Amino acid sequence: MTTKLDKVLYTAEAHTIGGRDGAGKSSDGAIDVKLSSPGSGKPGTNPEQLFAVGYAACFIGAMKAVGPKISVKVPDDVAIDSSVSLGPINEGKAYGIAVKLAITLPGLDDAQKKLLVETAHQVCPYSNATRGNIDVELSIV
Repeated sequence: MTTKLDKVLYTAEAHTIGGRDGAGKSSDGAIDVKLSSPGSGKPGTNPEQLFAVGYAACFIGAMKAVGPKISVKVPDDVAIDSSVSLGPINEGKAYGIAVKLAITLPGLDDAQKKLLVETAHQVCPYSNATRGNIDVELSIV
């Protein structure tokens, strides 16, 4: 089932050339990156690194959005260590990714942490985009 947006709040636009060994630039110039394949040793970043940063930032935003609604203040020093793994799926016929988010919420008790993470995972756009499609592991550290 495809999820349709009720309303467009923001649209990111970028132009990319050359694939994994190319470059990408956002329409506003805020991002201008050289791309390289994972493990190639060439200068640049790769899509998995960009996804790791994007998912973590989005998830923190989701926690900040839901925190007031569930009476949990998100700590100022909230942090996420994210990893995005790339590998073969379907007996090597295709490639897929898996995500791990290790979430640090200093000063909250275990119940608050669990409630905040579970609630954010239901509203985070990246969580909703990946749910049922890839393995996403959330851990509270």
